[in-house]
Amino acid sequence: MFKVAVIGASGLLGRAVVRELGAETAWQVVPTAFRHARDATRVLDVRDAEAVRAFVEREAPDAIVLAAAERRPDVCERDPAAARALNVDAVRHVGAAARARGAWVLSISTDYVFDGTKPPYRVDDTPNPLNAYGHSKLEGERALLEGGGNALVLRLPLLFGPVCAATSGWHESAVTSLVPAVVASSRPGAQAAPMDAWATRYPTFTPDVAFAIRELLLRCADGRPVNGIAHWSGDEPMTKFDIAERLAQALGVQARLDAQPAHADATPRPRDCHLDSSRLEALGIGRRTPFDAAIRAVIDAFEHAGGQP
Repeated sequence: MFKVAVIGASGLLGRAVVRELGAETAWQVVPTAFRHARDATRVLDVRDAEAVRAFVEREAPDAIVLAAAERRPDVCERDPAAARALNVDAVRHVGAAARARGAWVLSISTDYVFDGTKPPYRVDDTPNPLNAYGHSKLEGERALLEGGGNALVLRLPLLFGPVCAATSGWHESAVTSLVPAVVASSRPGAQAAPMDAWATRYPTFTPDVAFAIRELLLRCADGRPVNGIAHWSGDEPMTKFDIAERLAQALGVQARLDAQPAHADATPRPRDCHLDSSRLEALGIGRRTPFDAAIRAVIDAFEHAGGQP
């Protein structure tokens, strides 16, 4: 039986991966989490090298999906040491334990390893991160790949998907985190909500990423692993202002939005890091759900769980 460990299974992407891998009834999936472990999820602190080594030795997975990370650029900028512990050291711990076991590792990285000046970016383009988040993720990539060839770094852009109403709610993604401001701006007498119209992003649906990861795991199970670096991305370019307009349409509200044409964030961010996904496309891997259909599904699921916009 093919056995997959999903590290970071309680997060936005990790939940989607565990859900998608449930379709492979002949596989055994071992989910782990740290703060939000529940049901069959194992508790694992990936910052603890000995705990990671013991977990991999005990569970003996054939493959590991590493989705645990500090993904908030502003948090990384304020506390680079904490970001490094998750985005670099933890990746190194998992890579070392996986090599000792002979397991394949898929580790999630980001489009923010690039500076956003010359998109689209191919897998062999030279990274040039602008902020602490991008630097930590790039160092994590190198920590994984420096140890050998049985691993894949999967770079992804801005993610969104079904959120957990019981924990972070809308704030699990920079896409859905705009919902409260969009709704508030639609109320009588409300001020317009300022929205960035400078940086172009490519919102990518977590169930689509999970689908691509399952296809990569299928190749691994067949003895044909994809190694090195790969990209996957949605193909609809949007600024936050554009996203907010689409959210308002999906929510059925008349939002008042104020486009901000200049980059004003304290944390440096790239303008356009569009990822070229041709490596996986050439392998027939991947799926893209149109943004409007995907965000409608996210809103419906949130409301069904009892959440309010």
